[in-house]
Amino acid sequence: MVLTLAEQLDALVAHGEHAPFAHTIGIGRAGARVAAQVHARTGWFPAIHRVDVWREEDGRGGYVVSGPAPIASQLPSALGEATSIAVVDDTVFSGLTMRAVLAALLPAARRHTRVFCLRAVAESLEPVARLAPVTAGFAPPGRIHEDVSFINASGLVDRTAIRRAGQPSLAFFERPEWIHAWFPGDHEEVIAICRELRAELDSGSAAPRAEG
Repeated sequence: MVLTLAEQLDALVAHGEHAPFAHTIGIGRAGARVAAQVHARTGWFPAIHRVDVWREEDGRGGYVVSGPAPIASQLPSALGEATSIAVVDDTVFSGLTMRAVLAALLPAARRHTRVFCLRAVAESLEPVARLAPVTAGFAPPGRIHEDVSFINASGLVDRTAIRRAGQPSLAFFERPEWIHAWFPGDHEEVIAICRELRAELDSGSAAPRAEG
């Protein structure tokens, strides 16, 4: 299934109205961008604060949470007194980064917090929902990695798609086995196109494109 940004925003907003939140935490660039896009439609998120945190492969078959600074140190000091807090991301896949951000909130603040995302794996939302109520645009059922996966088109060529602890990050096309699983029968052509586009981006010859 190909999901457009507009479809995901429509699905998220359709879940119901909310009063404007006193504080909104956008997880990384993607989360802050989604919060701004939702706010433009609804007015829910007038005060957006970006927190940079991401998931990295640990080199042992698992993942760790990383970022430029501890999550707690990136949060606004006024959160403890807030009566409503939103935490927004584009995707909840494993739920690791979302749970880490929620865990960094003081218990008193977390009691007034709601999570929003455009898309999520339903089984990954269950442990998140134990920390805070969740509103997701799309949440397909199934096993993570086995039945459900998500790809941002930019991640096919953007070398921040796969972050690795202590090693350079990769684009999705640099994991051929993933492309084979996502595009069976067309994987070789997809990899070739992605490799060509990556080369154009590295040379600076590709025209800049808007994110979306």
